[in-house]
Amino acid sequence: MRAIWKGAIAFGLVNVPVKVYSATEDHDISLHQVHNADGGRIRYQRRCEVCGEVVDYSDIEKAFEEDGRTVVLSKDELKSIPAENSHEIEVVQFVPSEQLEPMMFEKSYYLEPDSKSPKAYVLLRRALEDTDRVAIVQFALREKTRLGALRIKDDVLVLQSLLWPDEVREANFPSLDASIKISSQERDMSAALVESMAADFDPASFTDEYQVQLRQLIEAKLEQGESLDTEETFGVEAGEGGKGEVIDLMEALKRSLDRKRGGGEAASSGTSDDEADTGDEEAEAAKPARKSSGTKASGTKTAASKSTASKTTASKTSASKSATKSTASKATASKAADTKSTGTKSAAAKSTGTKTAEKPAAKTTRARKPA
Repeated sequence: MRAIWKGAIAFGLVNVPVKVYSATEDHDISLHQVHNADGGRIRYQRRCEVCGEVVDYSDIEKAFEEDGRTVVLSKDELKSIPAENSHEIEVVQFVPSEQLEPMMFEKSYYLEPDSKSPKAYVLLRRALEDTDRVAIVQFALREKTRLGALRIKDDVLVLQSLLWPDEVREANFPSLDASIKISSQERDMSAALVESMAADFDPASFTDEYQVQLRQLIEAKLEQGESLDTEETFGVEAGEGGKGEVIDLMEALKRSLDRKRGGGEAASSGTSDDEADTGDEEAEAAKPARKSSGTKASGTKTAASKSTASKTTASKTSASKSATKSTASKATASKAADTKSTGTKSAAAKSTGTKTAEKPAAKTTRARKPA
């Protein structure tokens, strides 16, 4: 790392020389603009609107415009501002860390001791540890006076620049003033959903999927050229997104909880949530069909009626034969009596049971013709 600034922390009468390093960096893949017709690089030129010439950066000054008047400020004039010349990080107060609004945090910097004896650096670090507080500081960096918070991370002092209060916008949304009624059941279910997703935060477990897929796209493009198939590269159609289906809030909570609670069972059985849902739907759809076939064949859910229904689906002849045999058989009649079926009792008690059973079987056959 390269130090971007040198200065000293003013801790009362104690002076702590430090070097400042940027603590964060951008991991995004850098892209530039080109002409889509020939691939030529697009560059922006600093062109003067008055003379039309391209101006070198060294000949550019800054200016402020208000009410049609323009004030040009040279580099030397800007450097003459007293705050700009200050290389001191002044500690102004120590506050509890919970009083800092996270929205105010801007950028983080590491502070390295810049002296042969880092005793003052260690002393300030120990003071922050012992009091469990954060130091609020003021400093100037890159032509701007800044507010900052000084805290500890892994035995290193970290300076976090803070936004000024007037730089944080106020959230003024009239829609939030409306009276919204939340039922206790909705609150309980949402709390249960939160609990089911509770975990310790581990930043290393998260991945910037866009950058990974962008790299995948670049490598595929280098390999395949203009014959690139994005659907084949990513396994899905490019630009495919969610359906945006609007569902009931309670139903959404229920589905979310069911998915979380059933996730472990589905994983142990080797079945995904989607496959499990599909299987349940097919089972639900099949239940009424079996019930209807059994009722038409013999008026009961006996073993004979199930056999008749399945044979009826196969062919007309086998369906009527199996219906007649199942009604005439005493063994089948006794099984039907055990299941307390009214239709089978009448078939076993009356000699005309065969005719009675044949009629529903015939109906079943006619109902199955379209199939």
